[in-house]
Amino acid sequence: MVPFAGWEMPVQYEGVIQEHRAVRGDAGVFDVSHMGELEVEGPTARELLQTTLSNDVDRLQPGQAQYSLITNDAGGIVDDVIVYRLDEHRYFVVVNASNRETDFAWFKERELRGSDVRDVSDQYALLAVQGPRALERLDLAKGTPFTFELAEFDGVEVMINRTGYTGEEGVELACMEEDAVRVWDAILARGVTPCGLGARDTLRLEVCYPLHGNDIGPDRDAVSSGLTWACALDTEFTGVARLRELKERGPDQKLVPFVMSEKAIPRQHMRISVSEQPGGGEVTSGSHSPMLDVGIGMGYVPAESAKSGTELVIDVRGRSKRAEVVKKPIYHKEQ
Repeated sequence: MVPFAGWEMPVQYEGVIQEHRAVRGDAGVFDVSHMGELEVEGPTARELLQTTLSNDVDRLQPGQAQYSLITNDAGGIVDDVIVYRLDEHRYFVVVNASNRETDFAWFKERELRGSDVRDVSDQYALLAVQGPRALERLDLAKGTPFTFELAEFDGVEVMINRTGYTGEEGVELACMEEDAVRVWDAILARGVTPCGLGARDTLRLEVCYPLHGNDIGPDRDAVSSGLTWACALDTEFTGVARLRELKERGPDQKLVPFVMSEKAIPRQHMRISVSEQPGGGEVTSGSHSPMLDVGIGMGYVPAESAKSGTELVIDVRGRSKRAEVVKKPIYHKEQ
């Protein structure tokens, strides 16, 4: 157990590698109740979210969800979130645990007449069940990604969200906090492996999902971070003018995935240099891939060096180790 954003969080139960492989081969469950939840309600709730989030909230129908960014004036990423449209005038926004207070204040300061933003994080628990057998073990039918429904699971009312952070099929079950232990026990009783933060990190890294505070943040814009797809640049939101400009001229750096060519484990803040080219960058996330049995990572490099196949040199504790830029995702199922 380790402290994280004011919570005591499990890094591992039986071990990161075992848990990681359980999710890739069967099903694992993560207690992600540390995530923050905000409710935005009222006749101007949609307008508030449309002007504070990068994606096009107008595309959402009740029962649908959307990945989006909160951006600052420079196009930097204050947080990445998932917004769920509950009904015509009510939205549910899941935010990163470490940004809960920042995000709540951000929305509250921009609240419009006819909208109300509430931090309801302490009322809810969130359990993510991920893996190729996740739906089978929970007796759930296949569903459309980024949709949700209210249903009963072992006698408990839950919100079944077709979302996740592993690259595998699965759901995230939201329930009232007093029901969390009952739902957790019911999931484990169905043969799902309990998993900690360690496996969650290696799983998301294999499929190149960015982690706020590592790969993205207020000082990294959405274009450089490869998240332009989550930005509706034809709408008006904070920082959109800067993002339009960056997309037009191209960013100076880009976030790229890479695989080590030599035996070494890359870690955050390690220096990246590019063979025979000036300038360099920095590793933002790095680890050992349990599926590929090799060091993998993501980091920022000069934009002209972001092409797949480019050789990188990582300074691994004073030793130069070669790596290669690859296409997303790093891990493919057929491997």
